Amino acid sequence: MGRRYTQSQLERAIEQATAPLLKRIEALEQRVDQLQHENNRLHRENNQLQRENAQLKKNSATSSKPPSSDIVKPPKTTAKGKASGGGKAKRKHGGQPGHDKHERQMFTPDEVDHAYTYEWPDTGELIPLDDWHVVQQVELVDKPFIVTEHRARKYRCPRTGRIVVAPLPEEVTAAGLVGPRLSAWIAYLKGNCRMSYALIHEMLNDVMALHLSTGQLCKVVGKVSDALAPAYGQLLDALPQQDHLGVDETGHKDSGQRMWTWCFLAEDFVVYRIMGSRGSEVLRDTLGEAFAGVLNCDYFSAYRKYEQQIPGWVQFCMAHLIRDVKYLTTLTDRWVRGWAEKLLDAIGKMFRTYHRASELTAKGFERAMLKARDRILKIGKRPPRGRAEAQALADRFRKHGREYFTFLFRPGAEPTNNLTEQALRFVVLDRKLTQGTRGEKGQRRCERIWSVLQTCRQQQRSAYTFIADAVRAHFMGRTSPLLL
Repeated sequence: MGRRYTQSQLERAIEQATAPLLKRIEALEQRVDQLQHENNRLHRENNQLQRENAQLKKNSATSSKPPSSDIVKPPKTTAKGKASGGGKAKRKHGGQPGHDKHERQMFTPDEVDHAYTYEWPDTGELIPLDDWHVVQQVELVDKPFIVTEHRARKYRCPRTGRIVVAPLPEEVTAAGLVGPRLSAWIAYLKGNCRMSYALIHEMLNDVMALHLSTGQLCKVVGKVSDALAPAYGQLLDALPQQDHLGVDETGHKDSGQRMWTWCFLAEDFVVYRIMGSRGSEVLRDTLGEAFAGVLNCDYFSAYRKYEQQIPGWVQFCMAHLIRDVKYLTTLTDRWVRGWAEKLLDAIGKMFRTYHRASELTAKGFERAMLKARDRILKIGKRPPRGRAEAQALADRFRKHGREYFTFLFRPGAEPTNNLTEQALRFVVLDRKLTQGTRGEKGQRRCERIWSVLQTCRQQQRSAYTFIADAVRAHFMGRTSPLLL
């Protein structure tokens, strides 16, 4: 007979036999927990690296970065001008096929100062025709300025012995050394050509043999700024009454201090304001709280806050939205990419309908656009769960989705704020070259000259002529010309 074991002996034997196994299982569980923790850490790091990589790959098509940022690392091209990645061939410089040829008009006879005739001395059998081959040539004069001397006679009072000077004309006293047309030209070089005072000084000295110190040039630009104050004030006062306004802002440096240049674009004029804030108080100060028009802007918080304080409408820029959606298509998460691509497709269909407005009846166009809008909002409000980037964009649709479609209900409103961004680019280029201003006077000068230059460009009129007329009127104490 075999040996019999008691219950306690069996339990003790089983415990001894399984002890190494349990210890091994415990070690394996600890290892699994460790690996799971390590896996979670790597997963978080991978997601963070993917986000950072996507941020680094942002360009003007997937963000609000300027197009100039895309050329930091331009694509390599082959000898034939094609992109090495198989993209489109680079266009040749100059006129493009299918474009009309542009040739400048000849000067009229009244505009020609000198004319010379050339003929064969011995024509022989040639028959002279009443027709000419004309070459017109433009040249600088040796001295491109005139100097006018104004002499006021001095008198002595026989009773007091005091010297009395005859009065000069008001415009001569106000202008001083530099006349109105030259003052306007100097301000034009400073504001439109973005030349520094030192560079203007060098050019006048080298090209025209005219010696004006940088301090004198600064005073001249200050006088021009004073002459443009009425025109600028009229534009600023007209902003709250506009039916449509595009608004954008960019950074500005004043003696190293961070400030902001605001751009307000109306149908036929532009106003720039250099302010110390980027908040909604600038909008209240400029447009008031009774603005009833359409404000075309990006999704910046200042505009969302101002929208709640006015009876007017807001049109958030669709171009900014499209770039934000395109950015999501660059992420590695396939659910986010799929959602973003579906959203882009819906937006694309809407704009294809928008550009076919002339082919549809008014009611048919309205039905198609409303249907496209509702589809975009439906997709936008249902992002993949647990994806932070997609959820952030979906919150935008939930809170302000309809403000992206104001242009459907307000005639004249544009779906994008591209024109305002183009008007602001003029200021950005100035900032990069001049490095900003130094003091409040410099800020006011920039505001006025920029606004006049861009408004004249928008109205297709000569900015130099307007500035010269304003300066002349200012020196003579007359009413300054206005732009509206």
